[in-house]
Amino acid sequence: MTSPQPPAKTIHTCPLTPAQATALQGLLRARGWKFEPRPYTLYFAQKEKLTAAVYEKGPNLVLQGKGTEEFVQSCLSPEIFGKLPVEEDTTHDPAVFTPHVGIDESGKGDFFGPLVIAGAYVNPAIARHYMESGIQDSKRISSDRRIRELAQMIRRTPGAVTDVVCIGPERYNEIYAKFGNLNRLLAWGHARVIENLLALQPDCPRALSDQFANPKLIQRALLERGKAITLEQRTKAESDPAVAAASILAREAFINWMQKQSETLKRELPRGASAAVKNTASALVAAHGAGILLSIAKTHFKTATEVAPEHFNRAALPGSNTII
Repeated sequence: MTSPQPPAKTIHTCPLTPAQATALQGLLRARGWKFEPRPYTLYFAQKEKLTAAVYEKGPNLVLQGKGTEEFVQSCLSPEIFGKLPVEEDTTHDPAVFTPHVGIDESGKGDFFGPLVIAGAYVNPAIARHYMESGIQDSKRISSDRRIRELAQMIRRTPGAVTDVVCIGPERYNEIYAKFGNLNRLLAWGHARVIENLLALQPDCPRALSDQFANPKLIQRALLERGKAITLEQRTKAESDPAVAAASILAREAFINWMQKQSETLKRELPRGASAAVKNTASALVAAHGAGILLSIAKTHFKTATEVAPEHFNRAALPGSNTII
């Protein structure tokens, strides 16, 4: 059976040099494109159902509409780039449009808050929709409001199948003490999300995540349902729309937990593991006792030992050499 071909792309983005932006403008004029002013652009042009916007920042080109793929192949590649650098555009990778789930996490490097692992399933139509809707790695999105908007859009996408596992600090600290290793804990969490997604989408053949450990760790943690799925890990996996969607869902759950706990404590819980985090932890321990950290923080971080050394001894923890 032949694999279904991915649908023709209707959006393409890539950076341009100033010289390339000028050359493209001349080429579009020569081919009869109509220009009109648009904010934040060097120029905006349209011909039939295809538009080209070259934004000042970058400059960056955004092609959109019917005929995008043909224009890239017949005009942009040979006449502007000579050879289009494929690594700048993940839409050239056919695997993007095959059915698969993407897995990503949030909160791994944050002293306060949960570890959240999320997954999202895509097929060709969902992958194309996510790409055209601006779904990208959550680390590239600084606005919490935007994260929540995109997460809502992901859940409302027709055919969307998603799962979020939020491991609160109390449970996280229990599991970490059992595994004694962050990668094993992550593998366990990834396996749970994969199993949950397969219960909803049992014919999914592949799971993709960022590179963090030997894939065999996840394979061993999978239950019967997940034994047949192909596990793939690679660097910069967040460029894949399924992994990018998972990263947004995970980030949304993390920031929502942090906001709720900050309101409960009447003190903002900072993100990350900075000096501000240590100062907040010290103040909370002074006000509530060291036990407060068990319910709001990852106590294997060195911050816990620094603010409450009599309660949290890193050297006594299993796998302490792997502590962040």
